[in-house]
Amino acid sequence: MTKPVLVVLAAGMGSRYGGMKQLDPVGPNGQIIIDYSIFDARRAGFETVIFIIRRENDAAFRAAIGDRLSHLMEVKYAYQELSDLPAPFTVPEGRTKPFGTGQAVLSARELIDGPFAVINADDYYGPEAFRVMYDYLSTHPDTDKYQYCMVGYQLKNTVTQNGSVSRGVCVADPEGMLESVTERTKITQEGGVIHFTEDEGKSWTELSGDTPVSMGLWGFTASFLPEAQNRFVSFLEENLDKNPLKCEYFLPSIVSSLIDEGKAQVRMLHSADKWYGVTYKEDKPEVVAAIARMTAEGLYPAEF
Repeated sequence: MTKPVLVVLAAGMGSRYGGMKQLDPVGPNGQIIIDYSIFDARRAGFETVIFIIRRENDAAFRAAIGDRLSHLMEVKYAYQELSDLPAPFTVPEGRTKPFGTGQAVLSARELIDGPFAVINADDYYGPEAFRVMYDYLSTHPDTDKYQYCMVGYQLKNTVTQNGSVSRGVCVADPEGMLESVTERTKITQEGGVIHFTEDEGKSWTELSGDTPVSMGLWGFTASFLPEAQNRFVSFLEENLDKNPLKCEYFLPSIVSSLIDEGKAQVRMLHSADKWYGVTYKEDKPEVVAAIARMTAEGLYPAEF
């Protein structure tokens, strides 16, 4: 069985951070969040990473990130191109934004021939998530259904005190197979209570801190790629006329359609680690402090 590879969605990093050279360090020797993900992925068993980036960021990304990490993993690159559309579709006039995470993963289709995990470049996932992901991908080839997986986090380990967040709330069946992911776009934590609103704060629904949520860590077999390509055609047929400038093709929607059609089952794996990200600028001190603590405890070396 082909060894799993790691796919990192990094095409949006330049625009979000104002340039590749301005990525904020969070580690004691200038490490950024993706450095810790690559370190954790390597010790879990991943040996190859594919960074999906924008072609115009290539030189800056290699200098700031890729070249530094090449001693840990074999590093490859794929480019998310706005124009990478199936025939006969063309880019709508005036559109400048790529077509979302589904198109991003498809941009690496020529580099993937076996199981693969997908992560976001600017999220800290923790070592447990990579361990359970690698172990599952290494031992679960497709059977009568596609064998996919995702890592669920406890909601309480993903929220911030500094504002609202959007999370995919997961529901699994008694066997641990994912049934649904419902996006809750305004979740806040106040006084130890986590709740969400769907009506601009007029009413709130409380959520248990143990509620499993998706943080974008998915695992697939190579079967996902032709399925995603075929569904991209249907997506464009349905959405280009209605919303030509902003429609996006998202990974969770592809997964949901495959589950609904009975073609795939998705095992919900679990991590008790705390997830970290800099959703708000006020979040950075907490991330820096957490990395410093984990370094002091020996989870990470000060330099790598």
